[in-house]
Amino acid sequence: MEEDFTTLALGQRPGGRSLITASWVVGHKDGSHRLLPNGEVVFENGEIVFVGHRFPGEVARRIDFGNALISPGFIDLDALSDLDTTVLGIDNHPGWAKGRVWPRSYVDSGPYEMYTQEELAFQKRFAFGQLLLNGITTAAPIASLFYREWGETVAEFDAAADAAGELGLRVYLSPAYRSGGMVLERPGHLVPVFNEERGFQGLNDAVAYIERQSGRHGDLIRGMLAPDRVETSTLALLQRTDAAARDLGCKFRLHMAQGSMEVDTVRMLHGTTAPVWLAGMGLLSERLIAPHATNATQEDLTLYASHGVTIVHCPIVSGRGGSTLNSFSACRKRGINIAMGTDTSPADMLLNLLVGLITCRINDRVPDQVRSADLFDAATLGGARALGRSDLGRLSAGARADIAVFDLDDTVMAPSIDPITTLVTGGSGKVTRAVFVDGRVSMLERKVAGFDMEAARSRAQAQYDGLIAKYPERSWGHPPISEIFSPSYPIEVDAHG
Repeated sequence: MEEDFTTLALGQRPGGRSLITASWVVGHKDGSHRLLPNGEVVFENGEIVFVGHRFPGEVARRIDFGNALISPGFIDLDALSDLDTTVLGIDNHPGWAKGRVWPRSYVDSGPYEMYTQEELAFQKRFAFGQLLLNGITTAAPIASLFYREWGETVAEFDAAADAAGELGLRVYLSPAYRSGGMVLERPGHLVPVFNEERGFQGLNDAVAYIERQSGRHGDLIRGMLAPDRVETSTLALLQRTDAAARDLGCKFRLHMAQGSMEVDTVRMLHGTTAPVWLAGMGLLSERLIAPHATNATQEDLTLYASHGVTIVHCPIVSGRGGSTLNSFSACRKRGINIAMGTDTSPADMLLNLLVGLITCRINDRVPDQVRSADLFDAATLGGARALGRSDLGRLSAGARADIAVFDLDDTVMAPSIDPITTLVTGGSGKVTRAVFVDGRVSMLERKVAGFDMEAARSRAQAQYDGLIAKYPERSWGHPPISEIFSPSYPIEVDAHG
């Protein structure tokens, strides 16, 4: 029987076989995506059983999404999981003067957690809801440690696993840890300060967390080790991380080749770039997922390609800071696997695909080396390949039913051409109509299962304002908020108000 999509129960997995159809379906055949006009997708118990035309079997329901694209859900391997503080640095520079790193005075007075455990749990739930609103079905969370006492905690990640399970989001996670941090000794002068034992303890906690949490919530929860940054990780910590990832059968993510401060620090500590250093220590492999590669040398990229390292491309946050991956098409030609990440607010994967397309063409200085479909592949197949999951990132029989439905009727995108090109060049996450994760309805008509995002928006703003109020404590010279974050234009208030 045919039903209207509004009859789907938010937060529930429909019983029996469900057939969904739309004007376009992104199917998968012979290793690549295929476009199916008026195609059909049938799934049951979280698994896709058919993708094509004219399903011959019985179904419990048939739902037509009309002029829409039924797509594999996006895979975000650097997914924002807090209230984004990088946006504070968009127009406020230099970062060292704006609370982006710890001044010595703050370190000496004793860093502390600037959020309560309840606030840490809330912000992850809110961030996960934002991911679902943007068609993201699998996420590897990332958050800032600048406002933390040191690393992330097991308690907040226990809450994060429950949030993902209750909202219906597939996640790869464990608490981030580090063996050092950058400290501002004087204006413009940053130095690394290490506490290796603290890093080891963080790794041990993360390993125990993965062993305990993996497979929970119907296998929506799996582990990924997350040493925070290469410049503040000691060799011993990374060696133990790689060994643990191998033993656990999981991946580990390490930010490197992403900024001048990191490059300079690693050269000072190890005499070369991070990828060259790690390659010499036998630590580059297919287990490693490495955002962002915007400062990678040609030698670095050659090493990534030869060792099977995945790059996570986050074009919005990189471009906003004045850097780009040089270039997406060149990395693909080298044979480097590229996945996508959002890494900032808004967690809009479609917007990231557009910025990635534009920045690649600017770097290439020609328009014909990259296509919209190449970026779309990175956000689906590239992410699945990085995770070692042939059952994600595609719509084909036997794959998990992780599905996003994008509206093609949006007047801003009219007139439409090819549906992928239309979405990448004119879409945004706001055209996401529905999201299924493991066959469960996790988002429908801008509503997230089990969580009122509109009410949470007010709470998130209040929590964020409370964090900003603490920035003078961790900014050089302790200036007032008005000097740290100046307004775009002078503010005139009502003198009689």
